[in-house]
Amino acid sequence: METLLIMTILLHVGVSALWLGSMAYSLFVVAPKLPRMLDGADRLENAQRVEDAQRVLAHGNRWPVVGLLGVLWGSGLGLVLLTGERSAGWWVLVAAKAVLLASATGLFWWVSWRGWPRRVFALPAELPALASRFRRVAVLMLALVATAFTLGILAAHPAVM
Repeated sequence: METLLIMTILLHVGVSALWLGSMAYSLFVVAPKLPRMLDGADRLENAQRVEDAQRVLAHGNRWPVVGLLGVLWGSGLGLVLLTGERSAGWWVLVAAKAVLLASATGLFWWVSWRGWPRRVFALPAELPALASRFRRVAVLMLALVATAFTLGILAAHPAVM
């Protein structure tokens, strides 16, 4: 049982770190460099080139992230079932973490099944507002996942509980 718990913890933490790191890299490294890499002579042309590059980068990412979320939810449930004694404080942290993860999952759903289709078929004049909205959603998702990750660490640390 101890080995199963440790393996479940490693899986959960690893997948959480993967998602958090991927979002942070995309938001703070890739996104700011695209406009500089694809700098065109014309402002509108440059915006379109950046949009095309973002579409290429995003293509095919939906289902791997859905799988990642499934593993995250499944391993989180496994940890709840495998963890021994539970204090009231532990339950509060786990419940808060679940709410944060559910919120991030909901935002991912919006991005994948509402936002991207809208963005793919947007007129050029609509793209700046949509890109700005995507950035706000990405920052919010990053904050939710980072906070959930932190709460998970706190819940696992006996000195906190």
